Amino acid sequence: MAAITAAMVKELRERTGLGMMECKKALVEAGGDVDAAIEELRKSSGLKAAKKAGRTAAEGVSLVKVSDDNTVAYILEVNSETDFVARDDNFMGFANDVLNVAFEKGETDVAALMAGDLEAKREALVQKIGENITVRRIIKVEGPVVGGYVHSNNKIASVVALSAGNEELARDIAMHVAAVNPRVGKPDEMPAEELEKEKEIIKAQPDMEGKPAEIIEKMMGGRIKKFLAENSLVEQPFVKNPDQKVGDLIKAAGGDLVGFVRLEVGEGIEKEEVDFAAEVAAAAGTGKA
Repeated sequence: MAAITAAMVKELRERTGLGMMECKKALVEAGGDVDAAIEELRKSSGLKAAKKAGRTAAEGVSLVKVSDDNTVAYILEVNSETDFVARDDNFMGFANDVLNVAFEKGETDVAALMAGDLEAKREALVQKIGENITVRRIIKVEGPVVGGYVHSNNKIASVVALSAGNEELARDIAMHVAAVNPRVGKPDEMPAEELEKEKEIIKAQPDMEGKPAEIIEKMMGGRIKKFLAENSLVEQPFVKNPDQKVGDLIKAAGGDLVGFVRLEVGEGIEKEEVDFAAEVAAAAGTGKA
């Protein structure tokens, strides 16, 4: 049986990021062959990744990649269990790899995108980091002029497509979308169920009680108009210049809004409430927080 040297263990640790004892065990089982040990670790990482797959991953990053001609953009969300991992260089490297491959292949189907090398990379990262990591969604946006924005913490990203204008304008409006989070692009795009829900809320407000039907209808009309203005991108005051509506800004450039996408990390994911102090105490064997 081949002798397992410290140099071999060091090499395997550097290539995998795994612990010393795990690397030594893998080398023993592989008869001292570093490449064979890596292959076995990859196989076992798939099993360990599967065990972690049921754990909630609601942290992570949202990223954007825009084509050189500013006509196509891809916006991506990759999730981790903790914000600490979301800021890890290895995690960010993986997220960027996924985005670049999606961009190169023109792929938005997550299952198809992850088949093969990317899934192997994900499993290896789960093995190395010890958290569930998932690629949640990727969306393609196209238009005559496309711009993207990613907030400094990588938690919110947005893309805007315009019929005319330039990259800077599209990016500025994408920044507005990230900051203000409009529900729709234009008032007439508001779903009927959303309007009905808002009307029910307005009717239930105290100042509506006891008023004649015609007065209620008039008040309702004004408040619905305000609701639509507040929640429609083109009607909102531009964050960089509140005296100007976003729609007027686009029109001044000779264009119109084609569409927008905004991703916020963990949006819609039901998070588990975890008592981390209790977990640490249990791991330490004290039973005390």
